[in-house]
Amino acid sequence: MSKTAHLANNGDHHRNKPASKPATNQVARIEMCFFCFDVLINHLDKAAPPKNPCFTNDAFPLFVTWQLGKDKRLRGCIGTFEALNLHMGLRDYSIKSATEDGRFQPINRGELHNLYVSVSLLTQFEEAKDYLDWEVGVHGIKIVFHNENGSKRSATFLPEVASEHGWDHIQTIDYLLRKAGFKGTITSEVRESIRLTRYQSEKITVGYKDYVAWKKQPIQSDLS
Repeated sequence: MSKTAHLANNGDHHRNKPASKPATNQVARIEMCFFCFDVLINHLDKAAPPKNPCFTNDAFPLFVTWQLGKDKRLRGCIGTFEALNLHMGLRDYSIKSATEDGRFQPINRGELHNLYVSVSLLTQFEEAKDYLDWEVGVHGIKIVFHNENGSKRSATFLPEVASEHGWDHIQTIDYLLRKAGFKGTITSEVRESIRLTRYQSEKITVGYKDYVAWKKQPIQSDLS
């Protein structure tokens, strides 16, 4: 996805546990997804933004993805490669991804009960040797290239995109070039001209039903 784009964890042990346990030292937490729901709902209700959450406010590049229904159709996904403090970053991109993704109409309140949200924190950025120097299902990729008119363009796919679609390296690169607006014939020379950065992510996904169940539980301790 172009500079906007398309990133689960155990959470508070005093609440329901709708997601799997995180890897050791994982920063992404299920509370981040719950916070995104809080932000979106308050926005839709024209209410005051929720107070700052208790999870870390360290800075990370991040993406927020909204999906709809059992088949988890993409409903909006926007993020940034700039490292943002998580409290403000998730506030901003929860709304941006729900209302400003140009591929979709803004999310409305009638869709809430079928929504899922994913938070992706991007890590381990590395310059690749060439356009094939990354692993499907492990790395997200960001490409920078000049289109047929000489204009500089960029685009990204998060780590799960290629594997979810069953794409190999070439297919993924070609789809990403098209996504970024390249309209010419895609040749090996075009692919070889790409500057590619690979990265990994920590991703948490939560559905609205889990969010509602979590909200009904009493808060018994700080979540930080």
